[in-house]
Amino acid sequence: MSSEETDLETAKLTAPRLSRPDLYLCVAQLYGLRSSCKRAKVGVVAVREGRIVAAGYVGAPSGMPHCLDVDCEIQDGGCIRSVHAEANMIAWAARTGIALEGTEIWCTHQPCLNCAKLLINVGIKKFRYDLLYRDDRGHHLLQDSGIDSQRYER
Repeated sequence: MSSEETDLETAKLTAPRLSRPDLYLCVAQLYGLRSSCKRAKVGVVAVREGRIVAAGYVGAPSGMPHCLDVDCEIQDGGCIRSVHAEANMIAWAARTGIALEGTEIWCTHQPCLNCAKLLINVGIKKFRYDLLYRDDRGHHLLQDSGIDSQRYER
């Protein structure tokens, strides 16, 4: 092993342990890298009792062309070709029989208004995000409904 490889291994062993909140946000960011819309790389995870139970990212509906292949379809300032990460996560959870009631949601971005409505209806208890959305109506709707919604501060 070279000294450079040894230094890397030593750094891994001495690095502080990643906190659970940082882990959840990092995993959401990784899922965001799968996004197929050119406008935003949004990823999301749902957590129950310290474990990730569902995840999602921005992409076209199954079997439909992605923005990366045919470009975005913009209407009223947003891309209508893609399904938002939160909606994709909810749909996948429903298809696979995973209840999201009572989960904590960790997302790369604030929710839009429509995603906030969906999250309220599945019964989430907490929403944490890293980046701001173009408006904060979804965030305020979550708060108004009694859901703990806040920007995650490291």
